[in-house]
Amino acid sequence: MKRQAGPEIERLIQLLAKVPGLGPRSARRAVLHLVKNRDKLLGPLTLALKDAHEKVSECSVCGNVDTLDPCTICIDVRRDKTTLCVVEEVGDLWALERAGAWNGQYHVLGGTLSALGGIRPEDLDIDRLVSRVAEGQIKEVVLANNATVEGQTTAHYITERLKKLGVATSRLAHGVPVGGELDYLDEGTLTQAMRARRPF
Repeated sequence: MKRQAGPEIERLIQLLAKVPGLGPRSARRAVLHLVKNRDKLLGPLTLALKDAHEKVSECSVCGNVDTLDPCTICIDVRRDKTTLCVVEEVGDLWALERAGAWNGQYHVLGGTLSALGGIRPEDLDIDRLVSRVAEGQIKEVVLANNATVEGQTTAHYITERLKKLGVATSRLAHGVPVGGELDYLDEGTLTQAMRARRPF
């Protein structure tokens, strides 16, 4: 394939194409827009990326990413220190925060157990989770794993590990989303919604 621009631009396209949600075509469009708006976008973006590279790190307590360690969430005195929400990735934590759905602490696992992917319990941040719960301050652990086979397998494994610590464990409800129409939902969602039905 012929190169359409200089090596600097091609390198930028190749790097952006590795970002989730951006393929080669989207990366080319993004780079072209950045280059055309060099003063307004490319310069400030370069500085922001450099700043993030130097200052952002993983929280040693929960696994979130922030410029502080412990992170902003972990040091917030207004949060409930007796409840802990376990998520697979930082993006899940951010989604819950955007929704304002949780006011407790978090723990990021860094993925899910996967026999096919070769991801074992020691590859995830499960031992640190168990240690945090064993300290005794946490009274409830909410497992906010995704409703996938791997997510549910991981949730069951964690439940077994926490059972001997006497802490209450719960998981997110799954089923019909707010505003969802039954005709448009998949069979798995409908089945789970029916199983998790509650009094009205």
